[in-house]
Amino acid sequence: MKKLLALFVLAAAPVLSAQNDSLLGITLVQNKTGTSLGVPMQIVLLMTLLTLLPAILTSVTPFLRIIVVLHFLRQALGTQTTPSNQVLVGLALFLALLVVQPVTEDVYHKSWQPLESGQITASDAWERANPPIKTFLLKFAREKDIKLFVELSHAPAPAKPADVPIGVLVPAYVLSELKAAFQIGAVLFLPFLIIDLVVASVTLSVGMVQLPPVMISAPFKILLFVLVDGWNLVIGSLVKSFY
Repeated sequence: MKKLLALFVLAAAPVLSAQNDSLLGITLVQNKTGTSLGVPMQIVLLMTLLTLLPAILTSVTPFLRIIVVLHFLRQALGTQTTPSNQVLVGLALFLALLVVQPVTEDVYHKSWQPLESGQITASDAWERANPPIKTFLLKFAREKDIKLFVELSHAPAPAKPADVPIGVLVPAYVLSELKAAFQIGAVLFLPFLIIDLVVASVTLSVGMVQLPPVMISAPFKILLFVLVDGWNLVIGSLVKSFY
């Protein structure tokens, strides 16, 4: 889509060369860095990027691993909707921002600031933002997953990690994060599963078949979680897993 838009703009350049000329809302404006898109088209592109922002935040950041683990934790505790989805999403969002803060600062200083001051073009800004983003994604993407998406996309095998295309790296990162999140969630389930098994065995042995074992085990699981300072342990270990 980006290539088609670029070709369209290049093809329309002779038509738009005259002052105040436009075609389908796309205008070419002369500035310090050369010819660029006019304000209407920039607004359209910005709105398009804003619609993709939630998908980027939930898939290509540590938010993915954190929210899945927190969901597993809530299921293991058996508290149904406590904490609520809004609380879990807010906690995962702020933790994700904490983890990616060094990357965002690097991209801001190397890419956004020169672009904002008019020293470089948008394409140059994207080229400068690529290395730190790729470095972060490569740190957590498994080689097996990268190989899978290289084969699926029929892309040439990269000679070194930095040569992996961003279109291959992003789905590989998502797949790797899902695997890591499910592994952590399975470990979190084990101690609470033991409590459920013990309570179920005791209730059956004393003949309390009419009372669901989950109702009896829930207070014990919450009490255990509070006594060991579970939130501190889970969140601390989860954030440290990114370093």
